[in-house]
Amino acid sequence: MGRRKLPAYEAITIADIAAEGKSIARIDDLVVFVPGAVPGDVVDLQVTRKRKKYLEARVTRYVSYSDERTEPFCSHFGTCGGCKWQHLPYPLQLKYKEKQVQDALQRIGKIRIDRIDSILGAEKTRFYRNKLEYTFSNHRWLSDEEAGGDQVFANRNGVGFHVPGRFDRVVDVEKCYLQEDPSNEIRDTLREFALQQGLSFYDHRTNEGLLRNVIIRTTTTGEVMVVVSVQFDEPVVYEMLENLNGKVKGITSLMYVINPKLNETLYDQDIKVFSGRDHLIEELDGLKFKIGPKSFFQTNTSQALELYRKTKEFAGLRGDEIVYDLYTGAGTIANYIAGGAGKVVGIESVPEAIADAVVNSNLNGIANTSFHAGDMKDLFNADFMAEHGRPEVVITDPPRAGMHQQVVEALLEVAPEKIVYVSCNPATQARDVRLLSEKYTFPRNQAVDMFPHTHHIENVLLLHRK
Repeated sequence: MGRRKLPAYEAITIADIAAEGKSIARIDDLVVFVPGAVPGDVVDLQVTRKRKKYLEARVTRYVSYSDERTEPFCSHFGTCGGCKWQHLPYPLQLKYKEKQVQDALQRIGKIRIDRIDSILGAEKTRFYRNKLEYTFSNHRWLSDEEAGGDQVFANRNGVGFHVPGRFDRVVDVEKCYLQEDPSNEIRDTLREFALQQGLSFYDHRTNEGLLRNVIIRTTTTGEVMVVVSVQFDEPVVYEMLENLNGKVKGITSLMYVINPKLNETLYDQDIKVFSGRDHLIEELDGLKFKIGPKSFFQTNTSQALELYRKTKEFAGLRGDEIVYDLYTGAGTIANYIAGGAGKVVGIESVPEAIADAVVNSNLNGIANTSFHAGDMKDLFNADFMAEHGRPEVVITDPPRAGMHQQVVEALLEVAPEKIVYVSCNPATQARDVRLLSEKYTFPRNQAVDMFPHTHHIENVLLLHRK
């Protein structure tokens, strides 16, 4: 017995944008999630997934386009998977991001916020990232025109971003609008040399091929790091790096790694210096931060600074408090606020990040911080606080999954006067603060847009003990 055919609908109006950036329509009291459309579009839809309370569908035809649409500026829009909101004017992007935050806090968190500040939009909506990773692949994604023709492509090598849902396919990027120069020049120079020399690009299905990926980092101070990942050691790799150094000026740190593993993760790999330094130096409000090839650092530097300023403002430090910075990463927030606190204690699960945090304190002559590596739910407890002091203010910036329930329970037990909750996922933030509402009120909220042309949003929420 064959599968039941899913329905199709004609002339459906897109009504809104929901969490995770998908547009929504309504058909027969059912919500329909539709990727790629804009509120006001009238579309024909083919349902791709049917559930009791909702449908998922794809657009088969645009009957008419919304007045709210704008022309995407990137030739790769709709294929590479990044910058999915380029067809929305930036003010509308901010509107829907702000709505996403408030919907989550009210619907999931069921909390009342006394003051909601307007979202902090980005001054730079292009070339705002300080880190990008391009993948080499011998299975370049073909355009519709190429795929529909009779031509057989003997060479499908490309350097770019993975096609959504396809681990083995990349879009061969001609120009990316996410990172300042010389980012595009670096990618193009590596590709040109590789093609001229006939170097093998990686095959993600067979684990064959020399060239794997390249990571490019930049700073607001003009420094540039390049990390080239290859599968095995060959003399031509060093020729390629020398060629890059000769053609692209201003590379502060040129590094490489031999990675024979089946995955791209470099945290367990030995990254070697080919030329220059093994790190970059970034500056934020007069503080210096050392960034190595494995360092965690917010990928939008200018908006990260706004985020840290707002976090410090919400903390409202007097100068004598013990502050805990949970999920401290490389200690960026901890070091940023240290000048206004009595003592700052940072906790993080990644030992390399903690090492970076200590380096950054020393680099800036900060003496009132301490950093500790360990699982948050195991470390943030009564014994730890007996040794390091009980916090009056806690700053927490967890990953997208939010805080472990044991961490939330520990916060309720410790009950610091203030909690500043920084989140990259309003849904999990809302889940956590609903539990914390037992002992806390919510005086202020501030959304900060770190990622223009995507649905992602950072949110800072102040909690005050009742």
